[in-house]
Amino acid sequence: MIREILVTFYLFVFSAVFNICKLFPLQNKVTFVVSFSENNKSIYKEMIRQDFSCRTLFLTTEKMYGVFSKFEKATTLLFEMKKPLDFMRSIYHLATSKVILVDNYYGFLAKSEFKPGVDCIQLWHANGAIKKFGLKDPSVESRSSRAKGRFKAVYDRFTRVVVGSEAMAEIFRGAFGVTEDRLLRTGIPRTDVFFDQTAQLRAKSKLYKKFPFLKEKKVLLYAPTYRENQLSSAEIKLNLKKLALQFEDEYILLLKLHPAVKNDLCIPAELSHFAYDFSGWHQLNELLFISDMLITDYSSVPFEYSLLNRPIIFFWYDLGQYEKERGIWENFMSLLPGPVAHTSEEVAAYISRMKADHESTHLFSSKWNEYSKGESSRNILDYIRKKID
Repeated sequence: MIREILVTFYLFVFSAVFNICKLFPLQNKVTFVVSFSENNKSIYKEMIRQDFSCRTLFLTTEKMYGVFSKFEKATTLLFEMKKPLDFMRSIYHLATSKVILVDNYYGFLAKSEFKPGVDCIQLWHANGAIKKFGLKDPSVESRSSRAKGRFKAVYDRFTRVVVGSEAMAEIFRGAFGVTEDRLLRTGIPRTDVFFDQTAQLRAKSKLYKKFPFLKEKKVLLYAPTYRENQLSSAEIKLNLKKLALQFEDEYILLLKLHPAVKNDLCIPAELSHFAYDFSGWHQLNELLFISDMLITDYSSVPFEYSLLNRPIIFFWYDLGQYEKERGIWENFMSLLPGPVAHTSEEVAAYISRMKADHESTHLFSSKWNEYSKGESSRNILDYIRKKID
């Protein structure tokens, strides 16, 4: 009840300001609404590369503000009510931009009656999906009719949805209720760097220079998704002590929590030589490049990591509960590119004898990265140009 009251108040304020700002004419502006970095940064870098002369804005969360405020040729605003001036300016730009790109579910879209000719492009932050989301999220059934109507209104606002494969297109049709004519088959921008060896070497060199110890041993990366009941405090179910005892001579372990989780992780002093918290490192792709093996769960990280053709372990310690509460897309487990572990002991066993299953990984990557061939940012910018020119 309290949640619905707060949402209603927020949308009332947004709607009032948005409708006033709509009185101003549309401008040749591209506005990104940002919760994640990689897709948006990839497109912006392509804009700079092509000298795309159009005003560009980033409306960000607090976590992302520092990442995008470094771009001197763009305007970055903190799109949160605790910064009233930035919040009002953000709404103005949303009401007057010809092209808007969003990378997540944003409730304000339910009250964003854009003018004719405005394109609102959903640039979803993942290029594949294990867990269900959108209208297919099992938790939607227990929400109020008002909330369900709001969800539908948000998804109806997308004029285009960027997809990287027919597999993901099918998922978006169910999750967002979008029709075929709203799908934009450009590939996913965040994957472009996986086809650029020079950029990968540059990213690795940056990390090695800042953290020389990363070069001393092989790297395990543990990158789990979030759980709704663990957002306010980090919980690591992987037994770090056990892994350290078995693998500290050969490996180090990097922990990368989901951005939605409050990062209050405290690694015990006796494990500080083995486990390192890299949750504050926003460029996930850079961590993937230096990792020799990925341990994850229901996260979307494997879809990009499979492009590197390296070993992946799925640590599904709570599969039954997670499937019941969040849901897993049908038939997903039939094409996994790596083994499933249910305990830390099983994870350790797989690490000990792990080698990349190149055939399975290739099939997995081919399915989910069908349209992602290294030119996705350029493809999307070509589309934006047609809308701005």
